[in-house]
Amino acid sequence: MACGSSASCTWSMATLRYALPSLPSLPCAPSRITLTRPKPIPILPSFTGLAPLSPLLSLSSPESTSFEHNFTIIDNGGRISAMRHGRRVPKLNRPPDQRRALLRGLTTQLLKYGRIKTTRARASAMRKYVDKMITLAKDGSLHKRRQALGFIYEKQIVHALFAEVPDRYGDRNGGYTRIIRTLPRRGDNAPMAYIELV
Repeated sequence: MACGSSASCTWSMATLRYALPSLPSLPCAPSRITLTRPKPIPILPSFTGLAPLSPLLSLSSPESTSFEHNFTIIDNGGRISAMRHGRRVPKLNRPPDQRRALLRGLTTQLLKYGRIKTTRARASAMRKYVDKMITLAKDGSLHKRRQALGFIYEKQIVHALFAEVPDRYGDRNGGYTRIIRTLPRRGDNAPMAYIELV
């Protein structure tokens, strides 16, 4: 039905029905449409997610022999990743090899000079390694000395550390370093701190 002016134009259901494309006729036309969810195809059958769909129903079915079919599969494009709960490693914006070299250098400098100025994040990250080196020196065995030689860059510092630590920290169980906050660094306003041996 064509109309010349908008005032005299009227539409009816018959004209709309003819204007729409025809749908294929079904043998029994239900009044409502039901959607079925296709079964997920397991992409990686060895890895299953952690949320069961129906754990109670799976126990009652006689054909179920394992829980694997009740778990949803997690797939994010071929690489599976989970949340990093409990992995509190300070990354310091560096790859692992550079991070380890940085912490070894900071530990060596602190044991050499007794007090250094660095950022707060680096000071907090290196505190664990300094305490470990002092704990190795308190033991004093040859194996512990070789472990310290593998971490600290200068050999003379290791020998001085193993000679001095038993007298200085013999009665102290941990807490060999102290972090003192100071003014931020000029230029990038990074929070700075002094870290020193107690």
